[in-house]
Amino acid sequence: MAYLDNIRTFVRVYELGNMSAAARDMRISAAVASSRISQLEEHLNVRLFQRTTRLLNPTEQGNLFYRGAVKILEAVDEAEADISSVTQTPRGTLYVAAPLGLGRRLIAPAVPKFKEAYPLISIRLRLSDRKLDLAAEGLDASFFLGVPEDSNLRIRKIADCPRVLCASPEYIRKRGQPKNSDELKTDAHDCLNLRYPGAPEFQWPLRSGDGVKRVTVTGPFESDHGDVLTSWALEGHGIILKPVFEISEHLASGRLVPVLEQEPPVPIQMACLYVHRRHQDPKVRLFMDFMVDHIQASLPQE
Repeated sequence: MAYLDNIRTFVRVYELGNMSAAARDMRISAAVASSRISQLEEHLNVRLFQRTTRLLNPTEQGNLFYRGAVKILEAVDEAEADISSVTQTPRGTLYVAAPLGLGRRLIAPAVPKFKEAYPLISIRLRLSDRKLDLAAEGLDASFFLGVPEDSNLRIRKIADCPRVLCASPEYIRKRGQPKNSDELKTDAHDCLNLRYPGAPEFQWPLRSGDGVKRVTVTGPFESDHGDVLTSWALEGHGIILKPVFEISEHLASGRLVPVLEQEPPVPIQMACLYVHRRHQDPKVRLFMDFMVDHIQASLPQE
């Protein structure tokens, strides 16, 4: 098991490119992670990484060993999954990611309930609005809103979530209701955009009498944190496009009110991505089944 731990540590260090980040991800100290890499290098009699004060780069031998190490870990995971299927006692750790709004409001509250039902499974939940690479970041599953770009992953659809354009009453008093979507392209209104490194040009898909049109909106503020946009909207700084489940409490209280209701936004797909493997890990399937049921029961109806 010690040798397998060393291999797992090497894979995480390789994938994250940083000893401290890998240690935090594995919930061990940086000293332990460094020791495991040193033990592995001593066993293999090669240097796996070139280390400087700032950089950690894999050597040619490190690149070669990584490809084999991933296959070893996948084989071990599949063997454990087979045992779990037979014994009906799924165990181990799941690495799961979700966007901030979805994760905080729908995923995180259900994690303790899942843990009660399956006490031998541990969950490591990562919340981020940026795009994540499942394979590179060692994730078992990732919830998302929108359309996935990676066709090599499996997808499990959960729901089509209604969305709403809205702003605070204070903003509407100052700037008025937008008369049509064309005003969103001009200085007549300020739109608050979710944008992160590598994000495509931002457009809002709105339904009109001629079908769906994609409106390139403008505004003074952008953030890669969805809840920051909500806070700005509540403070009267602009119009946001949001899934209803993220802001239902603010709509109910009147702190945010719908705008441009004659051209409503297209619902957004909520789904879960997971890596395709020859044998589906039972704990991944159990977690997705549990969360799909929980989310579908929790979503507000349009």
